[in-house]
Amino acid sequence: MARSLKVLIVSAEVAPLAKVGGLADVAGALPKALRALGHDVRVAMPCYRMIEKNPDYPVRTVIKSLPVPVNPMTTEEAIIRRTRLKDGTPVYLVGHHHYFTEATESKKIYALEPEPYIFFDRAIPLMLEQMDWIPDIIHANDWHTGFVPVYIRVLHAHQPEWQKVGLVFTIHNLAYQGEFGYELLWKAGLPEWLFHYERLEFYGRVNFLKGGIVYSDMVNTVSKTYAKEIQTPEYGCRMEGLLQYIASQGRLEGIVNGIDYEEYNPATDPRIPAHYSADNPSGKAQCKQALQKECGFTPCTETPVMGMITRLADQKGLDLIAPIAKKILDLGFQFVVLGTGDPRYEQLFTELAQTRPQQMKAFIGFDPDLAQRIYAGSDMFLMPSRFEPCGLGQLMALRYGTIPIVRKTGGLADTIIDFSPRTGKGNGFVFEDYDPAELLKAIKRALKAYQQPEHWRKLVDSALRADYSWEHAAGEYVQLYLRALELRSAGLEAA
Repeated sequence: MARSLKVLIVSAEVAPLAKVGGLADVAGALPKALRALGHDVRVAMPCYRMIEKNPDYPVRTVIKSLPVPVNPMTTEEAIIRRTRLKDGTPVYLVGHHHYFTEATESKKIYALEPEPYIFFDRAIPLMLEQMDWIPDIIHANDWHTGFVPVYIRVLHAHQPEWQKVGLVFTIHNLAYQGEFGYELLWKAGLPEWLFHYERLEFYGRVNFLKGGIVYSDMVNTVSKTYAKEIQTPEYGCRMEGLLQYIASQGRLEGIVNGIDYEEYNPATDPRIPAHYSADNPSGKAQCKQALQKECGFTPCTETPVMGMITRLADQKGLDLIAPIAKKILDLGFQFVVLGTGDPRYEQLFTELAQTRPQQMKAFIGFDPDLAQRIYAGSDMFLMPSRFEPCGLGQLMALRYGTIPIVRKTGGLADTIIDFSPRTGKGNGFVFEDYDPAELLKAIKRALKAYQQPEHWRKLVDSALRADYSWEHAAGEYVQLYLRALELRSAGLEAA
């Protein structure tokens, strides 16, 4: 085994303590997989009120009062608590008398103003110094943690214990960057010379995400295709030039996320009505029948059930579905949607469910147990995203033997192979052009395969035998960490 590393993963959300999206799944599952490889991995996140009150994850105080000088005029007090994930991973909770206290549920964890993240990011190195635990690698995630590398490389630059620490920054979604006015530098206690196009300045503003990218040794995204896409004007969100430069230095990589194959296992999942596996897939038919009943549909094995679990937003391809939704139902599908978001799409699905209750069911909101029943009970899973850095829905669908219909972008392109009736190869149905007609063609191809049982059995078997567990991804992250340490060492030697 490669050398054992000390790793701190820093994230604004960590499943199951606080979860809004895929970032939480990564921050909750990757530590477990890395620990299984023999590494000392810990996690740091904000101390949200709901975590303090969660009896399943008891907390204890490890630092009663930690002074955090956020700028020359202001020193805040942090209280550091600790809990553990189910696998034993220590989680350090950075608390404050005001910040994060209103987060009584996951949908309330994110703040619009930058001050909570300035405080949180500034506290991370100070907390580690107080605990006398300086890791080999600090792995920050998304813009909320973008100033962690900045503080370490700028304010702790001359401290020997920090000079050898490798910094890794993961972009889960480039569209969210944390942009604020010039005054942010003063609020964050950072020097004015950072307001430069090679550092934190971005089109006249200060950008958290850019700070994470510029001041980390290695940067990665959550799929290989997305790492290439973000170097183009279409997906680069005005950062394509910087990302091309980082890539030219060998500092940009893509690693496809995994999912926890122990938690999400159709052979043992307590949330689904029947268990099944690749070797004994019969229970999936029972899950389908139960889902049809729950949705008010007529249970029928010949009728395909299409599931969709998503944020209802244009990014997720809802603007493709809207003009063809009735045509999908006209093909004979039973369609179940779970999600919340843009009121236009909530209304679209709600009205369709009212007019065609035997074919359409809309659950507006989010229910994780219901989500598992949809994954297990559907025949197909719809995910026609405009862009998708990685996507976990398609991986979850495969795990439960449900066949994805996806657009060829980001992580969807890396994980779903278009089914060929001639060769029998493939694990889903893929279309490329972002067009409702192309989506409808892919759906019709899926329907045709469903109506040929020998093809469908191959698809389901291929899905159930796929391996997108964290074990492989964790190994890639270890190599990323080692590369960051190599670059850090080379930079120090050059200096």
